Amino acid sequence: MNTTQLLLELSALTGVSGREGPAAQRLKELLTPYGKVKTSPLGSIYATVREPKEGGAHVLLAAHMDEIGLVVTYIEENGFLRVAPVGGVDRRVITASPVTIHTENGPVKGVVTSIPPHLQKGDETDLPRVEDVFVDIGCDGAEAARRVCLGDRATIDAQPRELLGGLVSGKALDNRASCACVLKALELLQGEPLPCGLTVAFTTQEETGGVGAKTVAHLVNPTHAVALDVSFGHTPDAPRHKCGVLEGGPMIGIAPILDYRLSRKLEEIAKGENIPFQLEVMNGSTGTDADSIAGTGCGIKTALISIPERYMHSPIEVLSPRDVDHTAQLLAAFLKEVR
Repeated sequence: MNTTQLLLELSALTGVSGREGPAAQRLKELLTPYGKVKTSPLGSIYATVREPKEGGAHVLLAAHMDEIGLVVTYIEENGFLRVAPVGGVDRRVITASPVTIHTENGPVKGVVTSIPPHLQKGDETDLPRVEDVFVDIGCDGAEAARRVCLGDRATIDAQPRELLGGLVSGKALDNRASCACVLKALELLQGEPLPCGLTVAFTTQEETGGVGAKTVAHLVNPTHAVALDVSFGHTPDAPRHKCGVLEGGPMIGIAPILDYRLSRKLEEIAKGENIPFQLEVMNGSTGTDADSIAGTGCGIKTALISIPERYMHSPIEVLSPRDVDHTAQLLAAFLKEVR
């Protein structure tokens, strides 16, 4: 699989938290060659690639497939739609954005309202809350009610594209890029013997609390887990000490909730395999599926690997396919050593 093309394809899929269907369907197709794919009651898809040996290690690789978005909460008599955020939507990029509402009867196009600067009151830098803007779909209330249902999800329209230098931009790279990592690691491991059992999962609802990962971890009951996500990639306007750098390699997490030995093992393997890597130190929870997985049942030894990404939680996220490839290489090397 060409990494850039895979990222572009996965970015274009729709899968707002709680309504991940289109993304789940395509990822199921991509995962099917590696094992029998099952679906959890909350919609996560997972497959056991290598059956664990009795008393042996069993590793869960988990990457969430859901994305942030909007949900329709009310239809005004004049046809304008009220919406609320699903996940951590950056309200700075909402106003005047083109959106698609994903309904049972197909997509409905709209635009988020924006007050002209000539009519604004007060400081023009004030940002409205997502709940205070409307979506204009171009019709009256009766027609809007025929086309749209309360609870329908919406996404900001964003065309995934390749930038100069081979970087990729698009929506939902948080966290479809990690889904790509898992698929690329499986590709690298085809035909290779593994000392451990291996189950992979593409989880739901990470952006709204991580319940998809927690429940699938309960179903799988692994001995070890590696959660994959994205983290902050440095830009000139961001604090360097809080960010990784694009093309600096995977960011290996170190945090109280993460298993220290697993983190150091990943670092050791990266050095031994000459895979570039970065360390990301957190002083509590990680804000990723790793938190949900580690606290499942009696506890699961969990590591976290993140891909550096610019402009997180926006429709123009940017990352490097080379970081995706290096993360896949690190995963594959790690799985050959887990016992």
